[in-house]
Amino acid sequence: MKKMIAAFSLFTSLLQAQYNWSVFSYPPSNGTGRYDDVFFLNENVGWAAKGGNGAVFKTTNGGANWIQQTVSTATNQYYRNIEFLNENVGFLGTLNNNFYKTVDGGNSWQRVDNISPYPQAICGLDCVGTSTVYGCGAWFYPAYIIKSTDSGNTWQYIDMSSYANALVEVAFVSENVGYAGGNDDDGGVLLKTMDGGNTWTKIYNTYTPNDYVWKIQLLGNNIFCSIESELPNTGKLLKSLNGGFSWETKDFPDHYVQAVGFTSATHGWMGGHNTGFYETFDGGTTWNNTGIGGSLNRIFIINDNVAYAAGTNVYKMTKGTLSTHEVSTEKQDRKLQVEVVPNPVKDRLNLNIDYVHSDHIIIGLYDASGKFIKNILKDNINDKGLKKYSLDFNYPKGNYLLDIHSNLGRQSIKIIKN
Repeated sequence: MKKMIAAFSLFTSLLQAQYNWSVFSYPPSNGTGRYDDVFFLNENVGWAAKGGNGAVFKTTNGGANWIQQTVSTATNQYYRNIEFLNENVGFLGTLNNNFYKTVDGGNSWQRVDNISPYPQAICGLDCVGTSTVYGCGAWFYPAYIIKSTDSGNTWQYIDMSSYANALVEVAFVSENVGYAGGNDDDGGVLLKTMDGGNTWTKIYNTYTPNDYVWKIQLLGNNIFCSIESELPNTGKLLKSLNGGFSWETKDFPDHYVQAVGFTSATHGWMGGHNTGFYETFDGGTTWNNTGIGGSLNRIFIINDNVAYAAGTNVYKMTKGTLSTHEVSTEKQDRKLQVEVVPNPVKDRLNLNIDYVHSDHIIIGLYDASGKFIKNILKDNINDKGLKKYSLDFNYPKGNYLLDIHSNLGRQSIKIIKN
């Protein structure tokens, strides 16, 4: 059943130069999860996709009101991203072997069944031109791209395993020229195509294992990307101000940074699993904590005056003249409950993990210096609840670090081998 509830922003923060982010009271906070994506056709018409226990919401008046749209009777789905070609034709990617299309603005959705092989997940979507759609996946491996040139009536599956291990994001300048971000054997990778995805060239790599190029924003000739990393490495802003001919990085306070959105070459915001909106006015050299937001995954810039974002809640940026600064009390931390029993460990590593919804997990093992050893666990979880693992741990005595990466986020746990 559709719901219509007037949404009113609960918290508003005065940002430098009168940029104000507000958080909507409806759609409601996603509890232990987050909203993974927002997409807007213009300042007024847009959609928000809730991640765990997935839901879709639509507004036609800039967020003053939202309606919840029914997608499927399937339960416990994780909705990753949402994208529209126009007011009628749109697409919804999930992390649960389901990909949906609407031809009536989201009033009804149908599962797309004519892709072969069928994608395990769609982590990134981009519509370009009047009828071309690209999608990619999956953050938890393998790497592939789907493409349609007829508004999603037919699809092509492109195996990307020769270019990357995992893909998270696609962003296209035109029907033929575009970028894909993710992870390969060397680290976070950014790829470029000039022929509609038939061939790709690696144009950037972090050369730090288990890094991801997570989000990509195209702003004229400027390209901005977020680089998610693992401790002791720092998260980064990756940017090019000349269409990709040269690149530079800037450190960011959250190593699990994901969302990125700029209004100009120098002014923008980033945020991640552990942070809300951090703002820069000097191209990422310095960052200011605005005190608003949490667990950010997407910042969607409409123009210099209006933007939307997805995280713990759904957010909107406008320019205003407020003279007060009110700090949000949102809980920003979104972590799996992971127990190592016992710790110190001996010959087996026993893990108890409490999943709050359907999920995917990859656990990487690092030594005490932060050097990556190998991934020791990869699993797909269909339902919420406690799951126990017992893994061989035939490693020398000493201190180790577990990098636990799931739909909910990333976290590190220190363990000792006796």
